[in-house]
Amino acid sequence: MQDFFFLINGSNESPGRQHSPVPRKKMTKQLTGKKDDTPLHSAARAGNLGAVMEILTGTREEDLKELLEKQNQPGETALYVAAEYGYVDVVREMMKYYALADAGIKARNGFDAFHVAAKQGDIEILRVLMEARPELSMTVDLSNTTAVHTAATQGHIEIVNFLLDAGSSLATIAKSNGKTALHSAARNGHVEVVQALLTMEPGISTRIDQKGQTALHMAVKGQNIEVVEELVVAEPSSIVRLLLRHSRTDVKAVKRTTETALDSAEKTHPEIAVILQDHGVQNAKTIQPLEINPARELKQTVSDVKHEVHHQLEHTRQTRKRVKGIASRLNKMHAEGLNNAINSTTVVAVLIASVAFAAIYTVPGEYVDVPNEIPPGQSLGEANVSPKAPFIIFFVFDSIALFISLAVVVVQTSVVAIESKAKKQMMTVINKLMWIACALVSVAFLALSFVVAGEREKWLAIGVTFIGATIMVTTFGTMCYWVIKHRIEASNMKNIRRSSLGSRSRSFSFSVLSETEIINSDCKKMYAI
Repeated sequence: MQDFFFLINGSNESPGRQHSPVPRKKMTKQLTGKKDDTPLHSAARAGNLGAVMEILTGTREEDLKELLEKQNQPGETALYVAAEYGYVDVVREMMKYYALADAGIKARNGFDAFHVAAKQGDIEILRVLMEARPELSMTVDLSNTTAVHTAATQGHIEIVNFLLDAGSSLATIAKSNGKTALHSAARNGHVEVVQALLTMEPGISTRIDQKGQTALHMAVKGQNIEVVEELVVAEPSSIVRLLLRHSRTDVKAVKRTTETALDSAEKTHPEIAVILQDHGVQNAKTIQPLEINPARELKQTVSDVKHEVHHQLEHTRQTRKRVKGIASRLNKMHAEGLNNAINSTTVVAVLIASVAFAAIYTVPGEYVDVPNEIPPGQSLGEANVSPKAPFIIFFVFDSIALFISLAVVVVQTSVVAIESKAKKQMMTVINKLMWIACALVSVAFLALSFVVAGEREKWLAIGVTFIGATIMVTTFGTMCYWVIKHRIEASNMKNIRRSSLGSRSRSFSFSVLSETEIINSDCKKMYAI
């Protein structure tokens, strides 16, 4: 590490290892270090290319990424420092190691290396960065300011032209407050920048910020006559409004081609046509009705039909796109619901198996467990209530419920279903098995209740049997109703699909409606399987 500092300072070096610092382009910064600077920061700040190369090549690969991402207290990376000081060769060497994400790390002032070079008007640094990572031109700071916007604010016309050539759409990106690069250039009176932006993107002259101000408003605030003239030329609607306010302006004038100002505006400037209509300007047909021309009427009708068909097609495309998005979200919810049902079934199956297994060995009356006191006709370990009919019913039904639950657990933990259709089929079978297991456990419980209640309190067992049977029958009946209803609706929807696919003369609206109905039927809020 000491060797790195010797290289940075250029002292205590042997003649063979000494590297002279790269000439600095600007002397606007002090070469003092900042808190949390790494040796790479210091080498970059000094413009010592040799030290930078030795640090980069001498660092282990697993530690290099951490070194490149390291920020000092102001949040500056070593690349940021080199770009800020204008060391072209140092930046070029460092960009061999920087990935896009690391090169775009922002300091606390919101700028990355690309932005700070644009702010300072350093075209050579920008060229090096663009050659290595062209995507850096699209980065923005904390207020959504692009590098073009930063350069336009400072009046760096060379930077603005360079970045616009790389991507003209950069000029249309606005800050968080709605101001574009044209707003800032106009406000600061940078005529050449305004001309460049309007040449590349004429449409931004009408963009407004959050206060409703166009670039013309900002130019007036800046009091630069040349900028105002450029924007008036680029924004003809402002002149139109001024003319319409003049009392002597003839809004009914018809030129030789039988067109009023509204007819001309509708062909070239629809936004100006809206302004004219708002001020009562009429088209030539209204002012001077023409004789009915069948050919012209037919042409107009065809044009109207073509426009309507295009509008209908576009509307259908947008609707289909929205429907597909809704279907995707509903299918995801549908899959999550199936997965939850599968998990719940597994838990319930384990629970029933555990209860059924334990119930066999905890019957009332306990077992014959004293070898010297075995009653006649019984054996050691036999349940005392085994000769009774309720116990036999309990034993048979409880055992069947146990084995069904264990079978469900084995299937759930062994079979993996990927498609939703396969999951539904598997859940349909497993659910019916769980219904049977629940019914068998209920019967086993009710049968054993007659043993527990005894002959004197037999009415208790009868009452419990009546209540339990009512609840279970109602539950199973309701579930059967939902299953049958869902099957019928699914069958009807399949028939609708077949008929709609077979019909080639259906309209666009019917097609979209059918898809919507299919989605609503397949992905309901609740259904039984």
